Amino acid sequence: MNDIDRSIRIAVLDDYQGVALKLADWSAVKQRAEVTVFQDHVSTDKEVIERLKPFDVVCVMRERTPLTREIISALPKLKLISSTGPGNASIDLNAAADHGVEVRHTRYMSSPTIEFTWSLLLSAARDIPRQHLSLRNGGWQTSIGADLRGKTLGILGLGSVGSGVAKVGLAFGMNVIAWSQNLDSQTAEAQGVKRVTRDELFSMSDFLSIHVRMSERTKGLVGKAELALMKPDSFLINTSRAPIVDEEAIVDALTAERIARYAVDVFAEEPLPANHFFRESPRVFATPHIGYVSENLYKWFYIDTVQNVEQWIAGLSETDR
Repeated sequence: MNDIDRSIRIAVLDDYQGVALKLADWSAVKQRAEVTVFQDHVSTDKEVIERLKPFDVVCVMRERTPLTREIISALPKLKLISSTGPGNASIDLNAAADHGVEVRHTRYMSSPTIEFTWSLLLSAARDIPRQHLSLRNGGWQTSIGADLRGKTLGILGLGSVGSGVAKVGLAFGMNVIAWSQNLDSQTAEAQGVKRVTRDELFSMSDFLSIHVRMSERTKGLVGKAELALMKPDSFLINTSRAPIVDEEAIVDALTAERIARYAVDVFAEEPLPANHFFRESPRVFATPHIGYVSENLYKWFYIDTVQNVEQWIAGLSETDR
């Protein structure tokens, strides 16, 4: 087939930076189908359904646009969902299977999130954003930064990301401790980390970084009781998932100055509403969910997405076309 088959339509969602077509070769796909890239984000089910109705294939970036049963059920043309990363909790896989929609995934690497976690932690500890703004506005030094050497770094979840963050903490000369529901002392010691109890993790940490997977078991894992155990000069860092931290509890803790700073890259509603507390509080250092947003990982994401789509198109029978 030499001409574009207009009966096959592909949507690429939430390409905020406008790089989806630049970081991978879509030429073979474009010879067989029409590709539409959306840089803007729509939030409501009604908006998502209206946008996606014409498409046979939807390519999603992580959890930016959830594909729920209600949405999938309202898209009769949909045949393939290609999602970046090895898993995507915001896609209803049962609904996809029930409606004959295939779901494919891409490779992933942990290094961008590990690197970014330290960017976030260091920026918060040394108050870099406000110091930068002070200098840009004609000012000079305005605060004293927190030290890392000799301080205690707590890791909530010592998986691939958590263990990578722990290694850097050890290199900074920090005392690194960890806890998660399935972590044992032998596994922790192999990483040079001390396993502690859940309460000890919160009460001992000067810097506490969250790296557990999002699940029903971890939703609200960091709540009012856990935050009450933390030191008033401690830092909480969240580059994992927003619901792991109870939002009402963290807002209360920050307002009451029960912890020093919340450094956060993930939010319950994204993009973050303009008037949200996290945008306004001087005790919050927030970034727009960019922990995994790096050139090499994005190349993996889009190269694999193209491959997923090419393989799907190649598998279509003449009747399907």
